[in-house]
Amino acid sequence: MTAGPENSVTIIECPRDAWQGLPQIIPTQTKIVYLAQLVSLGFRHLDAVSFVSPKHVPQMADSEEVMAGLTERFPADKSGPEVIGIVVNEQGLKRALATAGVTTVGYPYSISAYFRRANANMTRAESRVLVETLQKETTSAKRGLVVYISMAFGNPYDEPWGPEIVEDALVWLKEIGVRTVSLADTVGTASPQDVAALFNAVKNCADGVELGVHLHSRPDGAAEKVLAAFKAGCRRFDGALTGLGGCPFAGDELVGNIPTETVLTTLAARGVSTGVDTKSLAMACAITGEIRRTYGREVNAPKPN
Repeated sequence: MTAGPENSVTIIECPRDAWQGLPQIIPTQTKIVYLAQLVSLGFRHLDAVSFVSPKHVPQMADSEEVMAGLTERFPADKSGPEVIGIVVNEQGLKRALATAGVTTVGYPYSISAYFRRANANMTRAESRVLVETLQKETTSAKRGLVVYISMAFGNPYDEPWGPEIVEDALVWLKEIGVRTVSLADTVGTASPQDVAALFNAVKNCADGVELGVHLHSRPDGAAEKVLAAFKAGCRRFDGALTGLGGCPFAGDELVGNIPTETVLTTLAARGVSTGVDTKSLAMACAITGEIRRTYGREVNAPKPN
């Protein structure tokens, strides 16, 4: 497994994951300004857009326009931020590769047959063919690729699951050339012990792969999960400021993205370099909170007094 130094981590801020479930559409210009602010505050890795059907995810219908506005502020070269664009099929891949500023393509590869069918209407074989295409095309286009192993920590569908299934997926991804993989707790049910156990079980087969985690959690369990992953050797963490964004499959409204501020403060307390200082983090939380308050209300919901 490729791991960063003991005192350094890579933090991926995930506004795309946070925004897509909000009830009100965020204006394109608001998204552009917000993302630019995050970069200015020290966030250099953003899961910012997705290239999927606007019918299914209307919040992401303006991804090309958002990226056009962002690249006006930050050149689409090595001096700009890493921007991840999520795709679920070849049509999305073509859109992502045609969009300046998208440096990395992301794909959720599910090891749950039920979840894969419900979300992408694909068989395991079809999904693997797509990943091979993603790897080939992103390499040719000199873009990065990150594959998320969805349901890596188990699922509620009474399907077979175990570390060996995750390892099988990880070994295959490594064999076809994928060099960045994130283990996703899609339903947010993994305990800190589960996080540590899985990461420890599979990390030895990931030599040469940057192995990260994309975790969901109740707020009161988030810090322990972050520490469990870090102690197991993880140096790549996804998060969403203020914990914005939820997990509709968890059946628990308190389960959402792990708050980035929890990731940063938990690791900073151990002397870990995150690239974001305390003042910048406070500002980032403030501007995120404003988006959450403005666009997180149901359209016809009464405003608070």
